[in-house]
Formats: sequence, C-alpha cells, structure tokens
Amino acid sequence: MARVAMVVGQYPGMERERRERVIMSYAGPGLEIGITSVPVTPYTHLTRAEVDSLGAVFIDAFRQAEAEGYDAVVPLGTLDLGVWGGKSAVGIPVVGPTEAMLHMAAMVGDAFGLITYGPQASLVRALLARYGMSDKVLGIRTSGYDLPDIAANETSMIDSFLTAGRELVELGADVILPMGISQCPVHISPEEVSRELGVPVVEGFGAPLRLAAAMADLRIVIGDHARQQPVFRSDKTGVSS
Repeated sequence: MARVAMVVGQYPGMERERRERVIMSYAGPGLEIGITSVPVTPYTHLTRAEVDSLGAVFIDAFRQAEAEGYDAVVPLGTLDLGVWGGKSAVGIPVVGPTEAMLHMAAMVGDAFGLITYGPQASLVRALLARYGMSDKVLGIRTSGYDLPDIAANETSMIDSFLTAGRELVELGADVILPMGISQCPVHISPEEVSRELGVPVVEGFGAPLRLAAAMADLRIVIGDHARQQPVFRSDKTGVSS
C-alpha cells in the first residue's frame, strides 16, 4: 500500500476541516493518505512573488514527509507550490495537482476546458507553459468568485461554475479541469459536474493522489543525474554550436 502525504496550508474555521474530509475520501485499497501542515495560507489571492516565496516552505514539507516514511507527496492546490524544485529535493515522487490533472486529461480528451477563480488565470497560463500543455487548452473561463468568497456564495458559485463549463463544452471542450480545488471537488463533486456537462472532469485531489500512489508503487522518481544537474551550466560541455 502506498502512503501519500498531502501538504495543506492554513484555512480559517471549518474550511480546513471541509478540505481534509474531501481529501480523506480518496483513501482506499492501495492508498493511505496522510496530511502534513505548513504555516502559510493559500486562502487569499497570491501574487507571483508570493507563489515563488511559498515554494521553499512546501519543499521543506516534502522533505519532512519523506523523513516520516511517506512514499510520495502532493501539495494541496492547483498552483503546484514547490513542485518544480521539490522533485529535485527528495527521493520520493512529488506530484503537482495541475501537473497530474493535465496529464490525466490528455488520456481522455484533446480539447481542455479550464475553469479558474477570477484572478488566477495568469498563474494558470504559466503552469500550462511549464508543462507543455498550452496547445491542449481550448479555453479558460472563470467562476467569478475568489477563493475566500466561495463558502458564503456556494449556490451561486456552483451555478456560475456550471454555466462556464457549458460554455466550454459548447465551444468543443471534451474534458473539464477545475483549476481551483475549492470549486471542485470541495463544493461540488466531479461526478455531479460530469453529469451536468456530459464530459469527463479531472480534478485536483483524485488525480494527483492516485497518480502519486501509482508512481510510488512503480518506484518512479526523478533520477539522481537530473536531481544533481545545475539549472545553468558554466561550461559548454555537450552543447553544439
């Protein structure tokens, strides 16, 4: 059985418990899930500077998860905080939710429809470019609600989310990716969205947790050679002119 840690930031009141409950619903035969906390919050809108600075905090949490014997680790949230550097920092799989969603979606569809929070689209586009998936995206829509406003406006957010999904499907999207776990699966289940829209939905809890477990079972991690490579080389070894 694979033991996968999910790294979760701070949320106010019942919002932390709500997320933990949904996370743990994905545990089952072959997958044990643990929750590791970090003393930062993704609950408010993050700038690019804040996203970069939080990466180091999440990488420390990845190291702690490895030290505690977990087989793989996933950060909560579709910004994939700490994932790029974290893969080189530990010897267990580090799987980003957006990374997993994109690759799993590519197995069931060719035209992705993404639904984000209002202010998140530019950060999502940067992740799409990093993972080489920009060309797979047919369109991006927003639910119109920033993360801190969702709980108090759940019904209208769900209506707006489904309206955005229908627009994307009408344009030709054949798979929907909720780019914000507080939209789906926290406040609306992927099964419900799929029934309403008639296309598959790949979300940011199940995809990374299950993919991380599979990678752990198959013992697939970034190689030592890649882990030790500098980002920039000072010589011209191996470079053709």
